[in-house]
Amino acid sequence: MLVFEVNDGEMMKSLTAQAEAAEITDAAIVSLIGGVDRFTISTMPADDATKDIVSTYALPAEMHGSGEIRDGKVHVHATMAVQGDRAIAGHVDEAHIGTWFARAYVIPRPVRDQ
Repeated sequence: MLVFEVNDGEMMKSLTAQAEAAEITDAAIVSLIGGVDRFTISTMPADDATKDIVSTYALPAEMHGSGEIRDGKVHVHATMAVQGDRAIAGHVDEAHIGTWFARAYVIPRPVRDQ
């Protein structure tokens, strides 16, 4: 297992860069935890699962989630806990880290000989 840590900057870009540096193209992100300063998530409208509703929040949030790296692309779903004991969940498009951190616990897919 590898741990990718983000202490400052945009989380999705950083996780992608760290996966590339570790030469990981396929992996499970078995746990994601941290705190974000602001974030953008997307969800599907009830009447069309092929579309996305993208929402940006200028709110700090506690975060937990999971996901995968597939063909080098990081895909994360998370729940963001915000003031008022509310949860906002969905596909993470962006998450900006500055005050706290994010840690992704990553299990790479074994490389198989061809």
